[in-house]
Order: sequence, then structure tokens, then C-alpha cells
Amino acid sequence: MNTQDAIQTEKERQDGTGKSIPRVVIIGAGFGGIRAARALHNAPVQVTVIDRNNHHLFQPLLYQVATAGLSPADISAPIRGILKKQKNTEVVMAEVTGVDLEQRQVLTQKRELPYDYLVVATGASHSYFGHNEWAPYAPGLKSIVDATALRRKILLAFEAAEMAQDEEQRRNLLTFVLVGGGPTGVEMAGAIAELAHKALVSDFRHIDPASARILLVEALPRILPAFPEKLSKKAQQALEHLGVEVCTNSPVEQIDEDGVVIGGQRLVTRNVIWTAGVAASPAGKWLNAEVDRAGRVKVDADLSLPGHPEVFVVGDTASCMQDDKPLPGVAPVAMQEGTYVAEVIAQRVAGKEQPRAFRYKNKGNLATIGRSYGIADVGKLRFGGFIGWIFWWAVHIFFLIGFRNRFLVMFQWAWAYFTYQRGARLITFDPAALQKQKELVEELTSV
Repeated sequence: MNTQDAIQTEKERQDGTGKSIPRVVIIGAGFGGIRAARALHNAPVQVTVIDRNNHHLFQPLLYQVATAGLSPADISAPIRGILKKQKNTEVVMAEVTGVDLEQRQVLTQKRELPYDYLVVATGASHSYFGHNEWAPYAPGLKSIVDATALRRKILLAFEAAEMAQDEEQRRNLLTFVLVGGGPTGVEMAGAIAELAHKALVSDFRHIDPASARILLVEALPRILPAFPEKLSKKAQQALEHLGVEVCTNSPVEQIDEDGVVIGGQRLVTRNVIWTAGVAASPAGKWLNAEVDRAGRVKVDADLSLPGHPEVFVVGDTASCMQDDKPLPGVAPVAMQEGTYVAEVIAQRVAGKEQPRAFRYKNKGNLATIGRSYGIADVGKLRFGGFIGWIFWWAVHIFFLIGFRNRFLVMFQWAWAYFTYQRGARLITFDPAALQKQKELVEELTSV
């Protein structure tokens, strides 16, 4: 930054009395980052939101994009559009490379951004539990790019099976294995089952899409371990009713280009989807902080970095203990943490007493299985079935950002519910994927 730019920036930071306005930099525009930014809209601070993407993503509905139920634009919104009415907020699209705690600067590939307060909300990525070599063969689901790649992978499996001449090859192509029985795995398994058994069933001439084999593999004794056991059993029954094979106590031992090994048995398939563990972003390294086994930064009771009260860490990036247990990496936790941190900053800037230590208020857990079955664990209420699905649907619609998104998703779901159709069945390619598809076609037609 040259001298003239520095002078201009300093003028922009001064209020009417010439006093400098505190700078708040927020890294990440996920649930925690966006909540923090919006909660600071009336605070006397200058907010800068940095993200490597230009959009905020509603991650709980990513599986709908991956299974052709929704388009990417239905579950995302431009960050600048979300924050456009906040005059004290700017958005920077950049890749963060580090943080200089001594100089109080966020480092990006092109410039350094100074801060008085820093909020790190960088989310998480896939964790293969020490087997990163599995990643090319078992993609996960954390971004729009992941979702569209999985959509391409799933739809291409049916297209390749339609062209295959060998019955065993068709069977392998139409075998889908989801590793991890948490909410993402359960919802993905149910959605793929409905795609195969309902939406695609009349579209092909040489294969029966309903013959697709879908396996949900979980290393623990039951799926959805965060839910009460009774609801987990109901979810498993609902999945089995859709034709999903649920394999519990079944740790995955190997994943490669030929398939997966489960309990000593090899299953040949081209379609393995990773819905198991997650690992935190590199924020722990940026901050030179103590982290837990998942790489999450251990924070104080007010979500600040130990020894640096001006730095806060929220969401999947933070390891926050409550009642001797770490808080889960779910959207409601990140949103409440973002709001709390914004309140702490606003109170400090105003010279007021800081709020009490952060405490998460658990409003319940929800999961859906297919088009009309859901389970809900909300307070003392625990129920499943169509009512559970309606409740899940209403909550997710409510938290979508923007009227346009809510209206479109409601319309898409209503259409899919009554017609069993999937409106976003597009197969798109990047050059590398196109070359792989050509090789696959050549391999199949040479048999």
C-alpha cells in the first residue's frame, strides 16, 4: 500500500471527530462469519469480510445439488448482495495465506489487511482419518464445486451403465457406497435412492435405474449417533424402506480406483462418496495456536485466542468446550458464536462490560430421509415421519438467505414432491473431467 492509499484509508476510518474507527476483519463468509458481520451493522466499526468465494453457501442443502434436486444458485447468495445495505462493511474476495499476530495483519496473496479485531470463521474440509490417498476415489461434499462434481459423477454412472454391454459391469457402475452415517450420509443415501427408484426409472432403455445398489457404511454401532437411539432406528428403517443397505459396525479398510474394502470384503464400484469426518481449516497454523485432534483451535470462554483477546475463532474452526464436551461443528453453533463475538466486539468498542462467557443453546437436531420422512430431536420432543419432514423443510427454508432463494426452493421441492422429477439434472464438464469421460466411454465400448 503506498502513502497516498494509506492516507485515504485512514480518512475513511475516521469518524466526524477525527477519531479512528476500529477495524474488524472477518475471515470466512460461512454461517459464523456472515452472522458476525450482520450483527455489527450498527456498531461504530469498519468491517472487512474476506472470502475466497464470492458467495455464501447454505451447506445443509448441498446434497440436494449433488443429487440434482436443486441448482447451485438456489442455495447460495452473493456475499456483496447480502451485505450491500451495511455502509460500514466491505467485501474482499481473496485467498488468505496467513495472519501476522504481532503486526495485526491478515495476509493474502496480493495485500495485507490490518485489523484491530479479527474473527476467524474459515470452516472445515474433509478428513480421511490419516488416509488422504483415498481422496481421489471418495470425494466429499463441502462446496458448490464438490456438489456439482458429485452430481456429474452420479448421473454419469447411469449414462455409462446404459452403454455397457456386460451385466457385471453395469452392476458395478450402479453400485453407490456412502462412507459415514451422519446426517450428510443419511440424507445423501435417501436422495440417491429416490433419484434411482423414482426420478430416473422411466428415462433409460437398456438399464433399470431402480436396480441401483446403494450402501450406507458406518463404523459405529448405529447411524446418526448424535440422535437418540430410537430415532436412529427409525431413520434406518426409513432408509431400508427406500432400498438403501445400511451397514453398521463396518469400518472401511481401503478405497482405491477399483472399489472399497469393508470388513475384509471387496466391493467393486466406481462410486464411493465420503460423508464421514471433517478437519478444520489451516487457521491453527496461521495463528500458531493449540489445536485439538481435528485441527480446531482451542479457544477461551469468550471464543478468543488465548493470549490474544483481539482475535476470535468461531464455527468449525473453533474447539469450544461446554459441559466438558466439545461443541459440534454444525450451523446453529457457528451462527450463535458469530452473533456472540459481534456483541463482545461492540461492547468493547463502546467501553461497556463484556457479555458472559459464550454458551450454546441447543435448539435440537434434524435429519431427513427421502422426500417425505424426517426425524426431529427438539427439546423434549422426539418424533419422526411426515411431520418430521415438514418440520425439517420449514426450518431449512427459514434459514435460507433471501426471498428469491426461499421462493425457488419451495417451488422446486413442491414440484419434485408431486412429480418425482429432478429439475437440475445437468452434466457439466471441465476439460479434465471430459477427458476422463471419453476414456470411460472407450473402455466400455471396447468390451
